[in-house]
Amino acid sequence: MPWFKIDDSAHSHPKFIRAGNAALGLWLRCGSYSAQHLLEGYIPKSVIKPFGGTPAQVRKLLEAGLWHEAGHDCDRCPQPADGYMIHDFFEGGRNVTKTQHEANRKGAAERAAKSRESKKRADSERESNNIQYATSSQMKPIRARNEPYFQGSTAGQEGLSRRTPADGAALAHAAAMPVPSTSSGSTAAAGGPSGSGLPDQLADLKRAIGAAGLSGISWDLRESAWEYTRQAIDRVGVPAMVAFAVNSARLKGQPAGASAWVQGWRSLEPAPEPQLGVSYLPAAVGLPNAVNRQQQEVDDWASRAMSRARARMTEENP
Repeated sequence: MPWFKIDDSAHSHPKFIRAGNAALGLWLRCGSYSAQHLLEGYIPKSVIKPFGGTPAQVRKLLEAGLWHEAGHDCDRCPQPADGYMIHDFFEGGRNVTKTQHEANRKGAAERAAKSRESKKRADSERESNNIQYATSSQMKPIRARNEPYFQGSTAGQEGLSRRTPADGAALAHAAAMPVPSTSSGSTAAAGGPSGSGLPDQLADLKRAIGAAGLSGISWDLRESAWEYTRQAIDRVGVPAMVAFAVNSARLKGQPAGASAWVQGWRSLEPAPEPQLGVSYLPAAVGLPNAVNRQQQEVDDWASRAMSRARARMTEENP
């Protein structure tokens, strides 16, 4: 809406004093009418009488120089075709032209449209995130092969070890590579290259997480979290990290993203070096053949690592 603006010193201007209060009332009403209808200072004669104006008031405004009639000699104001023209209607940018008003209105409409589009996009993203979180929270329980690796209180007693040499081979950890800025994607596309164009150093971990039944995990990690995860792979290996993720999902529920596991992976301790002179028993009592020494070391260390992980998660969520 356009405005008819008056200078704050108008109350003492000589022209206002000369015209008098009655004529100034007509000047004010006609000025606001001209601004509202984008007449750019023009006053039709037809509005004088409806506004309560008199010929004497019009004459005072003309004599004071506040209005002009046709044939005036003011070089700053246009000639009115029929009616009167407010003197210096646009002086100092007090009032806007019709072109300026249309441009302002168009700009305001464009800004409002951009604001609505931005809000709509934000609402859509928020709804998408809510749906993704709800879907991941309602996923089926992790399949049986991801139950605790050892049933009962002690490995090799009251049940058989679920770890097999094939599992260990499937979970071989990735070799060290240059660090890209982020690692994105999900377990459904774990083997692809990262956004940097380099091989994804977390690809083996992603595949192992997916093979363990934790599907739909987001791998949109910050650069620091990505580096912590890569270091954990080098330090403890993929199997220990998968074991931690499986037990964490069982106790707390499956998270939407792998970032929920990063701190736990950082706290994992590496497997101890093999000790000479120590005898190794089969993974389960009653098996006809003993597992090889290296596999026994991995099984025993994994059991201790999972015990520590369970204890740590129990402390965090009593």
